Amino acid sequence: MTSATVRQARGAGRGEGYWMVVFAASLLGVVGIFNVIDGIAAIAQSHVFTANAHYVIGDLRTWGWVALILGALQLVAMLGVMVGNQVARWFGVAVIGLNAIGQMFFTPAYPFWSLMIIAVDVVALWGLCAYGGRENVPG
Repeated sequence: MTSATVRQARGAGRGEGYWMVVFAASLLGVVGIFNVIDGIAAIAQSHVFTANAHYVIGDLRTWGWVALILGALQLVAMLGVMVGNQVARWFGVAVIGLNAIGQMFFTPAYPFWSLMIIAVDVVALWGLCAYGGRENVPG
């Protein structure tokens, strides 16, 4: 049991996971920016991607559009989580999950980068799910 004075000293009444939610939202924004950049590069058929890659569904341009749209949605979700909206947090969880699945399909284009993005998605997903309760949200 903590007293009111100890709780005020720790973070002005914020929950224990407040900074983890801020960290997860920041990761959400960083991955969103990376996806926007990757999407634009894939749509433009940039030469940074593996040549002659075979995709299960579509081609490099198709997955470029998917990455671009997911990146934009991640940035919107990040703004909502930073404001403290619970709906935005769950939207962020859904978008991160979709991005992890989408990156699995994007793996033929840029294998190690896609695996790194999936790992960051898992950390952000864990932060939003484990610490995203009402007492920990910013705002």
